[in-house]
Amino acid sequence: MQSLKVLWRRRRSSLHSSLFIAHQYHRAFSRVSNPAAVNDCDSEVLVEGEGCSRTAILNRIHALNALNTSMGGARLQKLYKSWEENPDIGFVVMKGRGRAFCAGGDIVGLYKLINEGRIDDCKEFFRTVYSFIYLVGTYLKPNLLALLLGCMQPKVAILDGITMGGGAGISIPGLFRVATDRTVFATPETLIGFHIDAGASFHLSHLPGYWGEYLALTGEKLNGPEMMACGLATHYAPSAKLPLIEEGLQKLVTDDPSVIEASLEQYGSLIFSNNNGILKRIKILDKCFSGGTVEEIIDALESETARTQDPWCSSTLKRLKEASPLSLKVCLRSIREGRFQTLDQCLVREYRMSVQGISGQISNDFVEGVRARMVEKDYAPKWNPPSLEQVSSDMVDQYFSPISELEPDLELPTKAREAFI
Repeated sequence: MQSLKVLWRRRRSSLHSSLFIAHQYHRAFSRVSNPAAVNDCDSEVLVEGEGCSRTAILNRIHALNALNTSMGGARLQKLYKSWEENPDIGFVVMKGRGRAFCAGGDIVGLYKLINEGRIDDCKEFFRTVYSFIYLVGTYLKPNLLALLLGCMQPKVAILDGITMGGGAGISIPGLFRVATDRTVFATPETLIGFHIDAGASFHLSHLPGYWGEYLALTGEKLNGPEMMACGLATHYAPSAKLPLIEEGLQKLVTDDPSVIEASLEQYGSLIFSNNNGILKRIKILDKCFSGGTVEEIIDALESETARTQDPWCSSTLKRLKEASPLSLKVCLRSIREGRFQTLDQCLVREYRMSVQGISGQISNDFVEGVRARMVEKDYAPKWNPPSLEQVSSDMVDQYFSPISELEPDLELPTKAREAFI
């Protein structure tokens, strides 16, 4: 049986850069009340390490390490900027405590802020998190030679546990991403009436084939081996070996990516494909999700279901029909645009889309989706529009437009920090 590590190495060469592209959903999101509140932000991100490396530990265990404004802004940005400016620090590691790396953003908190009319606080949350993601994606070595060569400072993300939404956004721009047997990856935004954000339209669109369309539209989960196969993870190790990996990283006195990679591989594991999973169906996935519209994708899946009676096809269809019709069309367009944009362009566009999504001017699907899946938990959202046929081109176009002529776009320091991915 062919190992997925070999499969990953073959796929890795087809990606656009040598830096790489860089249970259940209702329990995967945060349950705290206010993502804009500053509540002891120092304790929300702990720090370990001395000498050549530092480790940032996401520490909102009760919220599955979901991002809020103080954690993603005041704390993480302050730490990363100080480490970037310190010539003695060669690389950084990020991990999470508890059963999650990071479950994304605090959507219940956003839901409450919207209902309280505190839209500006919601905007501040998105500005802060997206700005940090850009910082991660442009994190530079402190020495002059590396700056001239345009090299990123090595970053290692240990994705042990739930890794969703913004959790992917803060980790995938890094050079090394370690998945484990406990990793659960997903971008389930269509199921809550939102759009793929936090840089997802960039990194998902650069996956091989049509993986990006599949993950963005269905919100389906991937495990560690599947993340390796499509390139979302660069290394795999059993969770039980993580203490050895971390100990090895702490002993390094270098910022050489090849040395860091060798250390990660020392305790890595060969993994093999699951004959019953998505990796067996790559040809069907590419065939169906290459469709030009959501309707064409659904038609292709229905044809495959009738022809093969494959349970995967029928379950994929079921997930698409549970999602917000507006979100499906918006996410497909976002993926297709992201394929031809840089990281900063994707983040600026996603910020504009997020402001539209929380404003309620087009639809209240985000509020309704969080209500149905997270708050009241009746799992019966009333989407508006209720069907794909009723989602007009004008509605989708508006989602990609500024909310008003006076609404400022997200400002990123692109002149000072060019994205290298």
